[in-house]
Amino acid sequence: MSMSTSTIGLSSYAFFWQLSEKVSEPISLHQALERTAVLGVDLFQICDYAPLEAMSEAELKATRATAGSLGIALELGTKGIRPDHLRKFLRIARILGSPLLRTMFNVPGHSPSAEEAAAIFTAVLPEFEAAGVKIAVETYEQVPTARILEVIRSVGSPSLGICSDPANTVAALELPRDVIDAVAPYVLNMHIKDFAFSRKEGWVGFTYAGAPLGEGLLDYDYMAGKLQPKERNINQIVEHWLPWQDSEEETIRLENQWTQQSLDFLRSK
Repeated sequence: MSMSTSTIGLSSYAFFWQLSEKVSEPISLHQALERTAVLGVDLFQICDYAPLEAMSEAELKATRATAGSLGIALELGTKGIRPDHLRKFLRIARILGSPLLRTMFNVPGHSPSAEEAAAIFTAVLPEFEAAGVKIAVETYEQVPTARILEVIRSVGSPSLGICSDPANTVAALELPRDVIDAVAPYVLNMHIKDFAFSRKEGWVGFTYAGAPLGEGLLDYDYMAGKLQPKERNINQIVEHWLPWQDSEEETIRLENQWTQQSLDFLRSK
């Protein structure tokens, strides 16, 4: 009997600044995949990467080919649940060979009620199930976790679950442990990023931002104990909330340092 396992992956959010127009020479998706391979990682989640939607089928296939040649599996992430949008991303998922689509309920101009969200998922899920693609809805501050769970329970499909990210919910005064406890039975994917509060200059308020994994407020051991990623084959995807630093060089250096530290931390568990 083979042991269950959880794959540690990198998100495009682990290369957030390096993929962005904020740096003088943004890297390509192909370069991000190459760096992922160099780090010994064989899973990459292309998440909220704007250029993806404009890519042709040939470009998408080329991305999959690069990943394949490097031995990297792909996952996909977007925002919004309008039916046409979900179907568009199902098509992209199929081209990329992704078995998972992470999404979030709200986008500008569409903030669905629980009833509307449940109706949409019920309508589109048969197409996802036929393609072998699961939908993971991320926990975040714009939608109460209880409402997301209400939708998932009412739809009642193993192909619809949660992308757990307790860092996001703090902004809605939902405590990470409470969120972890609530979503545990439904988790299909985990976003791993640490977070901390720091006093602003002059002690006027706080900044809530990312921290290197293991140094902030994320109680990783509690989360892993509840969600049991290794036993349940739940992939753990590394992200960062790294604020822009004083220079481009320092930002890129820290981004890469945080990625290595995150991988070292997770591999030690």
